Amino acid sequence: MPAHPERLDVAVPGLDAQFIAGVWCPATGEPVEVISPTTEECLARVAAPTTADADAAVLAARNAFDNGPWPDLPVAERIAVCARLCDSLERLLPVLNRAWAFESGATIAHGEMINDGAGVAVWRGALDHARDLGWEEDRGDVRLLRQPIGTVLGILTYNGPIVLMGMKVIPALLAGNTVIIKHAPESPLTSRLIAEAIREAGFPAGVVSVLAAGTAVTQYLVAHAGVDMVALTGGTAIGVDVVKRTADRLARTALELGGKSPAIIADDADLDDVMATLGPGTTGFMGQVCVNLSRVLAPRRRYDEVVAALAEHFRGLRVGDPFDPATDRGPLAVQRARDRVETQVAVAREEGARVVAGGRRPAHLNRGWFYEPTLLADVDNHMRVAREEIFGPVTAVIPYDGIEQAIDIANDSPFGLACSVYTRDAELAGRVARRIRAGSVAINLAGVSLTQPFGGWKQSGWGKECGPEGLLEFLQIKQIVRGGGYLDAGAGRNA
Repeated sequence: MPAHPERLDVAVPGLDAQFIAGVWCPATGEPVEVISPTTEECLARVAAPTTADADAAVLAARNAFDNGPWPDLPVAERIAVCARLCDSLERLLPVLNRAWAFESGATIAHGEMINDGAGVAVWRGALDHARDLGWEEDRGDVRLLRQPIGTVLGILTYNGPIVLMGMKVIPALLAGNTVIIKHAPESPLTSRLIAEAIREAGFPAGVVSVLAAGTAVTQYLVAHAGVDMVALTGGTAIGVDVVKRTADRLARTALELGGKSPAIIADDADLDDVMATLGPGTTGFMGQVCVNLSRVLAPRRRYDEVVAALAEHFRGLRVGDPFDPATDRGPLAVQRARDRVETQVAVAREEGARVVAGGRRPAHLNRGWFYEPTLLADVDNHMRVAREEIFGPVTAVIPYDGIEQAIDIANDSPFGLACSVYTRDAELAGRVARRIRAGSVAINLAGVSLTQPFGGWKQSGWGKECGPEGLLEFLQIKQIVRGGGYLDAGAGRNA
């Protein structure tokens, strides 16, 4: 097996600086260590953002929106700059994927799938939607304009710092907003590489800043009077906090939050076909994906069969070095995530769940934040492990009697992000899909479409990402009512 690199072998710019208003600025904060989740050793030391950095970023973004050219540029010019950013990101993908493996434990294969595959499709799709969008339209004596909102704070997570550029940041920029990109503190390497790509693209001064900030600085930014919109990907509790901190000024919010996504296996499903996508769809990136299928609902008469098939898959997953091509799952990205998984599995055991596979740290790995992909049987939907988002490699199998009960169990959750339905009956699949209270339902596969509007229901958030709707999220409509004597000067600069 190839050895894990002895040291960080990716050249990362700005380790002792912050990227504010489009340039690298001297750091005001103290350096912090970047710890490898694979080796628990220090990879690098980076400057931590401060509230002074946050103020500078907001001031620059505010000035660039209120006085700068960006929001008033013709759309074609904004598209050209954003296209240069996409070109830079794509050139950097091999380096970005390697940096992400160092800082998060994501396997190289996972990075290539998410970033080279979905990421490129999402941000190239955003460019196409901007070209095709009706930025202005006439409705009789009323002209409707779609215009930017202002200064946007985009809060990105460690489980998708690259693909989320296409889901949040690039659409916000295409719409004409100025953007402060708030990366997770666990993304200090990828965030700086992304910042360098932004610098290369040549945005006007102040339009984009990048801060990989912790909780205190993030909360300061969310509450900042100069921020007009907060677009968050994160946990539901964080979403609630964002809403509270923006309520007094009625700032707009778009929230993509947690999930406890079910997979309904119908009585007629072919398990070989099911496992082809259900297996990978349960513990991708060690379960640190909000749409992972963490609740598997199986018909009671086939319950043991489903549990056995999933257990075989889980036991066959190779956990280890994310740089080894033979590795299926790397470590969890942060120590607190493994602590949370261990607590949830212990509570599940106490409540009567049975560990069928996994349930411990791998015996062959004596360092790193590793945990075996874990399958739990004999789970009731009212158990804590079936109610809370664990954000780790833990899957619960829940029995049901009849498809109506399966639908009820699937919907009996505070979350409503994603769901999968496995059946050979097309009519049944469509009927179940329509009754599931979630933003995305996949039939005979696992996953969601990131080229069409995606977002949660219930406590999984509000607002949409991707597709033309994802661009519209960052725009607001103005009506111009034309009375007698009005001279129509033609389409405005955003046409």
